[in-house]
Amino acid sequence: MISYLRRVLVESWLGRVVAILVFVAFVGWGIGDVIGFMSEETDVVARVGQHRIPTRDLAMALRSEMPTLTQQMGIKDPSAMSPVMQGQIARQILQRLISQAELLEAARNLKIIVPDSAIREEVFSLPYFKGPTGQFDRAVFNQRLSAQGLSEQQVLDMIRDDLTVRALLQPMAQGASVSTTLLDALVNYGARTRLVDLISIPVAAQPTVPTPDNATLQRYYTNHLWQFGTPELRHARIVVLSAQTVADSIAVDDAQLKHFYDEQSSRYNVPQTRDIQLITASTEADARKIAASWTQNGDWQSAQNVVKGAASVDMPGARPATIPSDILKQALFQAPQGQVMGPVKTEMGWAVFRVTKILPAHSTSFADAKQDILKQYRAAMAPSVVTERRRQLQDAIAGKGLDAIPDTIGAAAIAGSLDAQGNTADKQPAPIPASGKLRDAIIHQIFAQNTGDNPTLIDGPDNSWFAVVVDSITPATPRTFEQAKADVVTAWQADARHHAADQQATALFLAARQKGSIAAQNAPGVQIVRDIPFSLANPTKALPPEIASYLPRMKAGQAVMAENADTFFVAVVTRVFIPTPPAPADVLQKLKNNMAQAYGDDLAASYVQDLSKRVPPHINNAAIQAALSAAGFGGPAQ
Repeated sequence: MISYLRRVLVESWLGRVVAILVFVAFVGWGIGDVIGFMSEETDVVARVGQHRIPTRDLAMALRSEMPTLTQQMGIKDPSAMSPVMQGQIARQILQRLISQAELLEAARNLKIIVPDSAIREEVFSLPYFKGPTGQFDRAVFNQRLSAQGLSEQQVLDMIRDDLTVRALLQPMAQGASVSTTLLDALVNYGARTRLVDLISIPVAAQPTVPTPDNATLQRYYTNHLWQFGTPELRHARIVVLSAQTVADSIAVDDAQLKHFYDEQSSRYNVPQTRDIQLITASTEADARKIAASWTQNGDWQSAQNVVKGAASVDMPGARPATIPSDILKQALFQAPQGQVMGPVKTEMGWAVFRVTKILPAHSTSFADAKQDILKQYRAAMAPSVVTERRRQLQDAIAGKGLDAIPDTIGAAAIAGSLDAQGNTADKQPAPIPASGKLRDAIIHQIFAQNTGDNPTLIDGPDNSWFAVVVDSITPATPRTFEQAKADVVTAWQADARHHAADQQATALFLAARQKGSIAAQNAPGVQIVRDIPFSLANPTKALPPEIASYLPRMKAGQAVMAENADTFFVAVVTRVFIPTPPAPADVLQKLKNNMAQAYGDDLAASYVQDLSKRVPPHINNAAIQAALSAAGFGGPAQ
């Protein structure tokens, strides 16, 4: 009941602590941490020390939380879940109730008492119970309780329990701190920057090698026979039901779209935005020194290092509402583009800044935004629609196979021949109405299924469903050298270009490893990019992932060689350094706060987990089933 109240009335950070323990519950139950009831009574679902968790509390939590949990799983109707899954969710919710009961038991042993005055203040402060005047309203209070089926004493007891738990855990969680040494070590590790010179050698840029003699081609053909046969082809009929296939069939009226447009007015009516580079110094003299240097050389990176301890921040797409200082806001949004401005005295110090880009205010009418809103709405609704229409598709397949799929459910059907790689006889990708893992699953099923097998609806990845029928199989057949000669020539030349690019990259890599740098190159197709910055805090897309994965372990002067499907790469780290400062002051403070919160949550979670070992709960499995039944779910809690 506490978790139910917290969700409805008193949202707090404690839920994060309890959520950490859900995994522990699944691992521990049944192994020995939980002792089962030996009684047939079902009015109490669990005992923790002297604390009892009534079955009605679990039933209430199931009714309130089950719909939300199942929707997160992509299931709109909780009754559509298997009894086993219903039982697992019931145990997950019960684990939260047990964790709270263990905390209340610990608070009782520590003699933590919440006075009535604190409960009264908490009730009066809850927005859920306030009337139009913004004050506590007894009529609203009674109405809310009646709507939730709660008595006044039940609510007061829940609030008392919640305040008790907070009194126990909050000092523990909020007392966590992060040492400066640890923070500096983490920040410096993430901010450590490597400047990288990168050579790219595309295979396609290598010159085409002349066609070799027949003897060479014959030898290549003999060594690569598997490449030049005709692959097995299967003619299949396919039906797919996924978020992509149902999206266009979801009907939405203009009133719903207009309501969404009005709710997102800030997105479609955008004020003027500016890209801003800002440096704040503690004294006017330091700010003038920064402004003079910045104006002279125009370099943003250099300007940040003029005065030690100055805070810098890059603000792309800044709006007036995002600037906390009225003085600074006025200066930033009146400044011309491209000029170094300041110093300006603000509440946070002396500011020097440059506006690098100005985007004027613009509005998008409902008529212009309508198609974009419709697309977003359909994408959001599609997963639940798939769940609703799955049963209709299943019934259609059970009745007439794949010959009579209703065109109203948004399923896509197609038929044709393809090989095990998903290509047609013309070596083009088969037009299967799916992509990624779903496409792979469909192709795998086609080549795992026998001809004539009755279709069955198969659960695919990402809330998708499909069924296939294999009509016929054309076996793989070899081709003679004469039949495959054109393909042999093409494959031989592609291998030759790949080999040439490999040799070129290897030579450059060996030279770079010896010299610790990359010399200028005049070879055709070779591309060189120098001084690409890379850090774990700010990875860059300018470096291919095949290279970036090595960089965190490399020192200045070291080289690495890698390749992907169509390009060879050689990279050299030319410099390793930590920027000064390694991160803006606001970023450092945010990181420190987040780490302290994480440590506090871990500390509180560890305490709650230890309580479960000192005061193991006694679970009444029969009562779990009773709670499921009372909540309207009939599955056994297995």
